[in-house]
Amino acid sequence: MNIFWFYFWPPIGAGLVIGAVTGAFGFRPRGRRSVAVAIGVVAAIALAVLWHGPLGAADRYAAAVERSVRQTIVYWDIPQVSGHLHRGPLTRTVLLSGPADDFQRSELVRIIGGVPGVERASWSTSGGVPLIVEGAAAALLGFLLGLLVAYLRELRRRYNTQWNW
Repeated sequence: MNIFWFYFWPPIGAGLVIGAVTGAFGFRPRGRRSVAVAIGVVAAIALAVLWHGPLGAADRYAAAVERSVRQTIVYWDIPQVSGHLHRGPLTRTVLLSGPADDFQRSELVRIIGGVPGVERASWSTSGGVPLIVEGAAAALLGFLLGLLVAYLRELRRRYNTQWNW
């Protein structure tokens, strides 16, 4: 599982489309640029939040990562240890629990940290950046790329208007 395609690509794509549409209206000669950009930013973040929550991407991501963590723990033959994603809010940090000696603890942190979709593993309750914030940042990145595309298109349109054949 690649987290980029699994979770981040739809918010980036939605932000790209919203940015291109926003830029098409905002970069016109008498367009209301600040209003259009503000509406576009709100729309991109709203779509990222919808993707995360009501459309179920966070639950699908959590189920897939926890299944991979469980398979990895079973593969390494330490079934008394369990690993779950840090929730409240959901992050990409896996919290490990169960009886293990010092060697197993350090190696499990290293091994589980390498599972696709996991940022890091830990035995403590420390979290990381919430996944919804990462999704919103991805949507804003897509939005900025869409604005860049719209700006370049507008520059090309302005350049071509000077030629009167």
